[in-house]
Amino acid sequence: MTVFVDTSAFLAYLDRSDENHETAVATWTQLLHNRELLVCTNYILIESSALIQNRLGMAAIRDFQELFIPLLRIEWIDESVHQTGVAAWLAANRRRLSLVDVTSFETMRRLFINTAFAFDQHFVEQGFSCLK
Repeated sequence: MTVFVDTSAFLAYLDRSDENHETAVATWTQLLHNRELLVCTNYILIESSALIQNRLGMAAIRDFQELFIPLLRIEWIDESVHQTGVAAWLAANRRRLSLVDVTSFETMRRLFINTAFAFDQHFVEQGFSCLK
């Protein structure tokens, strides 16, 4: 199975005070045990890095860079996905829906990925299954 990994999963794993921390650790461990293909976008990496640095500091960034990123297949957002995402984002007109979210959904659709490791309900709203 191929699983898309969202920023919310990385944050929950790395932040021991996050309400989803234990679930995130258990899910990540199971994904690795099952040798699932783990995919995310470069936009997710940027968003995750900024939030991890701001909330948890540079030690957590090092863990993210050294322990997580090498296990991921990174899909690079190209102009087509970006423009499709911007159009969807503006059409949605929702303050809590981000450009990173909509480019993630578009990437998942283009790659035929139906499952996300995410604690963000926007994935469910878009018709994807969430591991948690």
